[in-house]
Parts: sequence; C-alpha cells; structure tokens
Amino acid sequence: MDSAETSTSSNYSMRPDNMRGGAFRNGNIDQLDDDSPYGQSSPSLMDPSVSPQNSILPSRGWDDISVYNAKKKQHAWFQAPDGNWELARIISVTGDESLISFAEGKVCKVPSDVLLPANPEILDGVADLMQLSYLSEPSVLYNLQYRYDRDMIYSKAGPVLVAINPFKNIPLYGRDYIDGYKRKKIGHPHVYAIADTAIREMIRDEVNQAIVISGESGAGKTETAKIAMQYLATVRGGSGIEYEILKTNPILEGFGNAKTSRNDNSSRFGKLIDIHFSENGKISGASIQTFLLEKSRVVQCGEGERSYHSFYQLCAGAPPSLREKINLKNAHEYKYLQQSNCYTIPGVNDAEQFRIAMDALDVVHVSKENQENVCEMLAAVLWLGNVTFSLVDDENHVEPVVDEALQTVAKLLGCRIEQLQLALSSREMKVRGENFIKKLTLAQAIDARDALAKSIYSSLFDWLVEQINKSLSTGKHMTGRSISILDIYGFESFDVNSIEQFCINYANERLQQHFNRHLFKLQQEEYIQDGINWAKVDFEDNQACLNLFEQKPLGLLSLLDEETTFPKATDLSLANKLKQHLSSNPCFRGERGKAFTVHHYAGEVKYDTTGFLEKNRDLLRIDSIQLLSSCTSELPQIFASNMLSLQSESPSIGSVKKAGGVDSQKLSVMSKFKGQLFQLIQCLGNTRSHFIRCIKPNNLHSPGIYDQQLVLQQLKCCGVLEVVRISRSGFPTRMTHQKFARRYGFLLLDNVASQDPLSVSVAILNQFGILPEMFQVGYTKLFFRTGQIGKLEDTRNRTLNGILRVQSCFRGHKARHLLREMKRGIHTLQSFIRGREDRKRYAILLHRQRAAVTIQKWIKGGIVRKEFKEFSDAAAVVQGVIRGWLVRRCTADISLVQFGSGKNDDDVVVSRMYLAELQRRVLKAEVGVREKDEEREILLQRIQQYENRWSDYEQKMTSMEELWQKQMNSLQSSLSLAKQSLSNDDDTAPPPVRNNEIQNGGGASEMTAGLSLISRLAEEFEQRSQVFGDDARFLVEVKSGQAEADLDPEQELRRLKQVFEGWKKDYAARLRETKVILNRLSSEEASGGDKVKKNWWGRLNSSRGSFSLYD
Repeated sequence: MDSAETSTSSNYSMRPDNMRGGAFRNGNIDQLDDDSPYGQSSPSLMDPSVSPQNSILPSRGWDDISVYNAKKKQHAWFQAPDGNWELARIISVTGDESLISFAEGKVCKVPSDVLLPANPEILDGVADLMQLSYLSEPSVLYNLQYRYDRDMIYSKAGPVLVAINPFKNIPLYGRDYIDGYKRKKIGHPHVYAIADTAIREMIRDEVNQAIVISGESGAGKTETAKIAMQYLATVRGGSGIEYEILKTNPILEGFGNAKTSRNDNSSRFGKLIDIHFSENGKISGASIQTFLLEKSRVVQCGEGERSYHSFYQLCAGAPPSLREKINLKNAHEYKYLQQSNCYTIPGVNDAEQFRIAMDALDVVHVSKENQENVCEMLAAVLWLGNVTFSLVDDENHVEPVVDEALQTVAKLLGCRIEQLQLALSSREMKVRGENFIKKLTLAQAIDARDALAKSIYSSLFDWLVEQINKSLSTGKHMTGRSISILDIYGFESFDVNSIEQFCINYANERLQQHFNRHLFKLQQEEYIQDGINWAKVDFEDNQACLNLFEQKPLGLLSLLDEETTFPKATDLSLANKLKQHLSSNPCFRGERGKAFTVHHYAGEVKYDTTGFLEKNRDLLRIDSIQLLSSCTSELPQIFASNMLSLQSESPSIGSVKKAGGVDSQKLSVMSKFKGQLFQLIQCLGNTRSHFIRCIKPNNLHSPGIYDQQLVLQQLKCCGVLEVVRISRSGFPTRMTHQKFARRYGFLLLDNVASQDPLSVSVAILNQFGILPEMFQVGYTKLFFRTGQIGKLEDTRNRTLNGILRVQSCFRGHKARHLLREMKRGIHTLQSFIRGREDRKRYAILLHRQRAAVTIQKWIKGGIVRKEFKEFSDAAAVVQGVIRGWLVRRCTADISLVQFGSGKNDDDVVVSRMYLAELQRRVLKAEVGVREKDEEREILLQRIQQYENRWSDYEQKMTSMEELWQKQMNSLQSSLSLAKQSLSNDDDTAPPPVRNNEIQNGGGASEMTAGLSLISRLAEEFEQRSQVFGDDARFLVEVKSGQAEADLDPEQELRRLKQVFEGWKKDYAARLRETKVILNRLSSEEASGGDKVKKNWWGRLNSSRGSFSLYD
C-alpha cells in the first residue's frame, strides 16, 4: 500500500501522453443500472447536434472553484456526452473558447467556462480529499479511482472515511496492520484508524462513541463492521469476551442475511452492537439490538435470489444423524426454496458455513440440545412450505392433506396432527359473545400457513439474539463507556418495492439527517452560538422528505396506521388515500393503480402498496399462538409466550376485526419500527459519531471496474462531497478553553498557571506560531481548521514521551541503586552464612579425621597382628616340612620291606645314626624357637616402653605449656603493676616551684625516658609470650599428630627452651638496668616516693623468682 502511494508521480509523469482521463473513463459501463436508486444520469454537456456554445453546464454548487482562467498547455476536465469526465489538454484559448485535445487525439473547441481545472500531478492519489487544490466532481472521482486501481480502497473526506468495495481480497488487514495503527506507525486512511480514534477519544474524553456505517446494498457495510469489531477485539481484548463477540457474526449472518439481486450476502435486518468497556479500557461485554427482520423472505424470494442462508446451510451441512432425526431433505425439495431456482452462491461452501455457525453457537454457550431444537425449527419452517390443502366443499373451503410434510411439522413442533390441521384450516371467531369456528378458503389457509412460518422464524431469530446477549452480558464490569457499531441496511430500490423497502428507506432518511445534523447543522449552529466569523454554507437537507413520512395527521406513517385500523380497508384504498392527502407534497407523486413515488435524498423510489396493510398488521391468529403454546417442544412454547407478551402492550391500531380476519391487538410494524428508529437516533445523538461511507464501484460485483457515474451518485447521496466542502471552509476541530488549557498548558515556557483559561489558550497558540486564519476564538471554545490540532497533539505526545523517558531513566537508576545495595547486603549475609557453614563442615571433617586416624591405628594394628600370626603359622608349617625333609634325608638307609616278601607290611627298620642326628636337629630347632620368643618379648617390652615414654612426654609438654602460660601471665601482671605504681607516684608528688621546674627540666626528661623503657619492656614481654606460646602449641600438635611438619618435635622443643633461657637472661639484665636508672632518678624525691617505688620493685623482684620454674 505504501509503495503504491510513493510511485504516484512516476506512473503519470507525462500527462499529455498518458492522458489520465483515458484510464479514468470506463467504456464498458456507460449507463446506470435500471435498478439503481439514484435515478437518471446527469444531462450531457455536449451533443453533436448542438453547438458547444449552447451547452448549459449543470449546477455544481459544491465545486470549490470560483474563477478559472484557461491557460495554454494546462490540463482541464471536460464532461463528455455520456456523462463521464475526460482529461484534456488546452491547446489554445481564443476569447471565451478553448481548443482542447484528448488522449485519443481528438481535438474540439469548447466554451472555456465548461472546463474544470485539474489538480497538479503531485496531488494524484492524495489520502484526504480536502488536500485537493481544486475540489470538483472529476477531481474527486479521479482521485478515488486512482487509489482504487492501486488497491487503496480507503480515503478520507474530512471527518468521513470513504470505503470502496474492491470485490476481492486485498492485503490490508491482519495483526501487522493492527499493530501499525495502534502504535501510529501507519497513518493511511483505514477502518482500523477510525476504530482506534474511537477508542482513544472514549478513554480521553470519557464520551461514548459510535461508528455509523452506511451505504447502499452491496457496498460492503457488513464486512466493514466486522473489520472494526476485529480491531476493537484485538486491541482492547484480554478477558476472552471479545472472541465471543466476533463469533456472533456467523450466527447473525446465517440467520439474518440472504442473497439478493445486488448482494450475495445482504443484511436483511439492521443491528446495533454496543461494545462495553471496563475501567481499565478492556472489553467487558456487549449487547446487540436488531431492527426489522425481513420476514417475507422466509416464504417468498425473487428470481436469482435466495432465502436466508441458514436454510441452505442446514440442508448442506447437517450430519446424517440429525438429518434422519428431523427428516431433512435437499434444498431443492422444499417449495419455499424452489421459487428462485438459486440454491448455491459461487465461492461459498454452505456445509462449511453450517459447521462454523454451530461452532459459534457453542462459543456463545448455546447447548447442544438447544442447537438441535434450532435445527428442528428451521426444518419445521421448510416443511410448512410443503403442506398442501384439499377442497372439502363447494365453498372453496380446504383442509391440510395428511402427508409427510404435515406429519413432520407436527413431530418437529411437538403437537398433534389434528391440532395442526385445525389451526391451518379454520379459525375461532367470537361474535356477540358466542364462539364459532369458521373454515378457511385456500388463499386464507395459505396465508395462515405462511404467517405461522414467518412467525416461527422471526421468533427463532429473536431468541438467538437474546441468547447471544445473555452470553455477552457485562454484569458488574460495565462502566457506562461503550463503542457502538451500527450496521443497517442500505438504501434500496427494486422493480417492485414493498413495505420492507419503505421501512428501510425511511430508516436511511433518518440516518442521513443524523449525518447532516452531526456534520452540517450542528456545526453551523455552534459557530453562530459561539460568535466566530463564519461564512454560512448551504447544503442539501432531507427534512422535507422526513416531514412527508412523520407529519401528523397527514404523513405517510400516520395514514398507513390509520388505514390499517379499518377492517374493510384495502391496498387500493390506501393508495388512493395517500394520493388524496399528499399529492401537493413536492416529495410525493401519485402513480397509476396502487403505486406511489417518494423522492428520497438518494433518488426517487416507486412503491407498490400491494400487501402493505397485511404486512403492517403482522398479526398471528390466536389459533396459531394457542397451537404453539400447546406444543411439547420448548422453543414453540417460548415463542408463544413472547407473542402473548407483545400483544399485551398498549395497542396502536385498535381492535382489528376483519371479515375472515383476526381478533388481536398489537403494535403495527411501522409503529414498532418507528419507535426503535427513534431510540436508535437518540442513542447516536448521545455519542460522538464516526462515519464510514461504503461505496459500490459497479453493479456487476466485479473487481477492477469503476463506474464513475454510479460512484458519483453515491457520493452525492451520502453527502460526502458536501462534507469535504464544509470541512474545507469550516473549523472541524473544536475544544473548550478550559479543556484546551488543561490539556496543553504544561507546554508553555512561561508560568501562566494563575491566568484564566482563555489567556493560557492564547499564549499556547502564540508560542506554537499557529496562524490567526487557522483558528477562531469563540465565547466558550477554540475552533481550528483541519490539521492544526494535530501539530499541538504531536508536540504534546513528544513532550509526554520525553517526560516518561526521564522518569523511566530516574526510576531505573533508583532501581539499579537499590538492587546494588540489596546485592551487597545479600553478599555479606551469604559470606557470614557460608563462613558459618564452612566452619561447621571443617569441625565435622576434623572430628572425622581424628576418628579416622584412631580407626586406622586399630585397623593397622589388627592387620599387623594378623600378618604376624599368619607368618608364625607359616613358619611353623615350613619348619615342619623342613624337619620332615631332614628326617627323610637322614633315614635314607632305612630298609623297607617290600610287599609280599613274607614279612609284616608294617615293619620299618631305621638306622640309629639317623635317629640321633634327627634328635639333635630337633633340639637345635627348639633352642632357636626359644631364642626367637625371647627376642619377641624384648621387642614387645621396648614397644611398651616407647608408648609409656610418649605418654610421659605428652604430659610433660602439656605441663610445660601450662607453666609457660602462668609465667607469661605473672610477668604481664608485674609490668602492669609497675606502670600503675609509676603513674600513682606522679599524681601524689607535690608540684615543685616554677624555678625548680626550670632548673630540673633535664630531670623530667630522664623520668619520661624511664617510663618509655618500662613500656617497651612490657610490649616486648607480651610479644615474646605470644610467640613462645604459639611455638609451644604448634610443637605439641606436631608431636600428637594433629599437624604435619617436616621437623623433629623433640629437637625443636630443646632449641625453643634454649632460646627462651637466653631471652630470659637478657630480659632480666635489662630489668636490672632499668632498676638502676629508676633508683637514680628517684634519689632526689621524698621518702614516701622511695617507699612506693621499692614496693612495686619488690613485687617485680618477687615475680622474677617465677622464672626459675623453667629450669
């Protein structure tokens, strides 16, 4: 889409050669379709038989061209005899005439005043028609066609969106486009843009919104409404209800849409969808209101048309089990569907649509049982059309034939066949207090049958809408804010127009007036009330046509309702009454017979009053209502209850007692529809409306064909061109002083908060350099021309985005700082916890190590003892073997008596010499064994001695460590006492005279030096005590096996003792020197002081005596 717009200038760079009018004209469609509601084509400007000078240009009051001077080599638009506009190049200008040439090379001379200027190439295909330099019919038509040919089907006409039906799928929809319009990345006209604007204004201004979609049948209104709903559901969905809202479309289209001669999917009813939002702007629910379902289409339809889609979908897509249950046949076997010989729509799969509709019923919580009941009601309506009648007497009275159709209808409705026969062939009447049964003629029986079918289908449709509304109900989440989407039938004009077209066109008149009031009347009235300079613009109003319909007591609606109350009134009498009372109205024209013509805003429509009265009454006989109430099926009972409740309302047409008719009271169709229409207009009046005008480019429903006459008529009838003109000359954007100051006041550089809103507003306008001609200051509001408020809004958005960015950066900084502090605290906490856990694990490992050492000691001892025992046993065995071998060796001369020698087998002769040698060796081995046993005993004793010595050593090391610790503590306490005594002596000594202080300054210095010596000795003592204690503990751990070190603990202990003895002697000598120094310094002090010093020194000497304990 973007590339198409950017390639505008390249595609038409040579206008004289390309002649844009060549592409603009469409030779295939020169005349309007006969069924067009827009009347005849515009008169030709150039007839070959008439000279150009005599041509008269039709009025173009809306053309934004005051004076146009034709110049040579410029391009201009010229209207050809067929009504189409062609682009021509001006060759020369002579007086009031201009010589022009067309694309095909034809040259002609025309009056200069019939030429309309063409816009420059740079404006070809602009998105907003207000941007055109020259606003004229051909400029607008060409601009729309230029975009239409490039699949840019949406254009802006001021505040109105123009949508041209492409009759094909184009890539302008989907998630990417929705995100683009939501984030304002795409600014081209689109339904998404209208829906997004409605959302933003609803949230910003807290005002309900409405999207009014209008256009003639086949222009694409239904699809446009679905696209708008899709955007709302995607952008503001989230609760799941939006899926249900979208799923209502297949249901409503299936039961309320049908194929007509102009549209394959024409809405035969109007609907208003109110989408409600919660406090956070999300969709919370919806409600649907329907208007004027075309019930007559159930029982009759024209050639080439179809009845409602639901019948064909049921026949094509019902599963075999359901078909057997409801005795369903093919569509061509039902008489209601046989009338048009049209059973399918090209490109539409009715079976698939049936499946989609059933799935949609599941989504809106219609149970499977009720879905089957719905199918049963549809089948009952179809079978009612097949019910036939037979004559029973000479007075043309009839009764239904008991055949498959009648039996199936009775079964589906849940009633007895006799009851159904009676309801279709007779009626109960009450005359003078007496009830009697009157038989019906064939025509009356057929009307009764068709009325029952229409009522069942209409009630079924209303019941489905009621079920949908229950499913979409908002409940407690409703906030009062909503966006309404109105999709109502377009203006219709057929060969034969009945009361349905009468109601539809009346509704379109009302909507057109709402459109006029919203964009024209109210705007001009507001300009006048606010006192701004404003040039009044004339526009076409349809109030005269509305007066024709609504005037009392001589309006079309009043006369129709009045004639309906007369039992003997006929359609002809209605036509005559209308001609009699309304012939002077300029919007009404009587026709021959039962016809009359109304001049609507969109053109003249001829109506035929045949069936007007009967359809306006729309009364179902009491017999039929009683029949439905007596049915065993649930839905017919609900239908009957609803009909009785409607009849209990206040009647507007009185009691209708017509010969062979009905005794019932009920609002007429027109009265009920008028009430609904006024409620709709009132609802739209309380909202901020957004308009979408759908345009049908051709009557062939073919893509790529652009009939400019058809498009032009729709643009005129929809008021699009008037909108552009009034928007260009007016101030479409307005805002109160207070709201403007509140919304944009923060953009001011100076502080003017104390000033009134008007001063703030003027200061804002001056600061941003908005030209005076671009705005007007009213009494209560500011009025802006198109596009001016957008500049302020862009600046405001950029400023707010900057503020949000600064806030986000600051909050991010605070969050990161807090995160760092939390991480630091977490790391500290983790370090403490991990340290504690590591210490626990280390203690466990140390305990396990000690236990393992103990276990290893015992295991190794057991293994050694076992090996020793095995070695001893093996030695004994070896000894036995050796001894046996020696014995055998020494007895080599022993004579053995061979077996069988005659001697005893057990006799053995051994030499005495060998026996003696054997005994000697045995004695020698026994001596060796005793020696080994003695050595073993000696080794065991030594092992025991070593173990005892090791235990004694451990005890000695422990006692030495304790002794060293006591000595260190004693020395430390002695030094502390010495320091305390010296400080006490300084405090108790009387202060000497000043002269002595000066004379004995050196003595004070010596005393300070003495104190420093004592402090150094105390520090040295503490350090040495710590070092010796650590070394002693380490040697004890090495000796006990708790620590490993490559040294001899006994040798190191002796060396440590020697070092300690050396330090002790040196320390004692230094103590003695310190004593001599202190004695010398204290010789001049009082005796009290000497006594104190001797006391602490005596204590020090007594403590020194403890050093001898180390010896």
